Amino acid sequence: MKEKTLDIFENAPVPKAVISNIIPSVISMIMVLLYNLADTFFIGQTKNAYMVAAVSIATPVFLLFMAVGMLFGIGGTSLISRMLGEGKEEKAKQTSSFCFWTGLTIGVIAMVVIWLCVTPICRLVGASEDTLGYASQYLNIVAAGIPFLIISNTFSNVIRSEGRAKTAMSGMIIGNLMNIILDPVMILGFGWNVAGAAIATVLGNVFSAAFYLAHLLSKRSMLSIRPGDYRVRGRIAVGVMAIGIPASLNSILMSMSNVLINKVMTRFGDMAVAGLGVAMKVNMIAVMLLIGVGSGIQPLLGYCFGARNRKRYRAVLKFSLCLAFCLSLVMTVICYCFAGPLVSAFLDNADAFTFGMSFSRIYILSGPVLGILFVMINAIQSTGAAVPSLILSISRQGLLYMPILFIFNRIFDTARYIAMAQPVTDYLAAALSVILFIITYKKYFVEPE
Repeated sequence: MKEKTLDIFENAPVPKAVISNIIPSVISMIMVLLYNLADTFFIGQTKNAYMVAAVSIATPVFLLFMAVGMLFGIGGTSLISRMLGEGKEEKAKQTSSFCFWTGLTIGVIAMVVIWLCVTPICRLVGASEDTLGYASQYLNIVAAGIPFLIISNTFSNVIRSEGRAKTAMSGMIIGNLMNIILDPVMILGFGWNVAGAAIATVLGNVFSAAFYLAHLLSKRSMLSIRPGDYRVRGRIAVGVMAIGIPASLNSILMSMSNVLINKVMTRFGDMAVAGLGVAMKVNMIAVMLLIGVGSGIQPLLGYCFGARNRKRYRAVLKFSLCLAFCLSLVMTVICYCFAGPLVSAFLDNADAFTFGMSFSRIYILSGPVLGILFVMINAIQSTGAAVPSLILSISRQGLLYMPILFIFNRIFDTARYIAMAQPVTDYLAAALSVILFIITYKKYFVEPE
């Protein structure tokens, strides 16, 4: 008997199916956004811009391990949703167990590596003598939460593949809400500063991971984390990695690009680095909302693809693109008009504010095309098309962004013009995503309606 939670994938009207899947995903992303903003906001209340810069410098390392969770989360979601669409529930359980145990093992190894190499890692990502102590302190503590971070990021995606978008949302809300509540207490109340921010982050991920584990161990879930269900063969490891690696590469390259832009901005001083970090947070208001739209529809598209329902697949995609484009325009206007008040909430230093204000308005120029970009990325991933996913993932923050940043850095002498590398990249990436999707659709979705 087919799981009732999957009925909305197959039979609900397209607008209802899309909205019911993207609302929990968008709410989850908003909570992630609030948690990211909370760290920077309450650190900013210490009136120490070096602390703000240190957290910004440490962020790429954090993103690197979020990418591992994305590898198993996006890769697992794509494979599991297609397996369920094909009626292969046992394979779905084996895939879920594979994602859990492999991700957990990587998390424990990463935790130990950071503890052993924290100072050289901080120097590698751009810490100066003024920020090294703060960045090292932050990363040392955050490392303890990496296994929980990977589990949380994995199953906030994977659980959506069984039609339980609200459960996935709840886990994210619990973890991020805990972080938001603890931030002012530990940063300002206890006076622990960056250490308080790190502890709040770890505890947030612990609570989120615990919630998902409780669901996966209950009878409500179709999935499994039992060691006995762990499988590597039978398309499982290859199927997860084929989509997961390209998806995670985007985050890995984003981490690397953050390191590069931070290093570029250090020639303009630590206040430029602090301003850039805050501008990225402001830009995240639009980015996270639109990522939520894109990731919310992926299980639905994957199910339609697995069931070979071409007509419904196209209808879902068309509705999602229209919705994402409208939201993109709205968020661009909001973030551009309110850049000043948003930046001032994080930065008190006049120089840092000037940089932050300028960078925020430059970064949000990408806004109008971000919705299309993220929907196209998830549409390609939903088909299991590894090569197009890989090309798109290494292009946006790698093959496109890094050369453009290098060229801009050589041509321009001002931080403002160098920051323009990001919106230029995003427009090129959006165009590339549309081209790759058209190629993918024609190649992989050839069955008649």
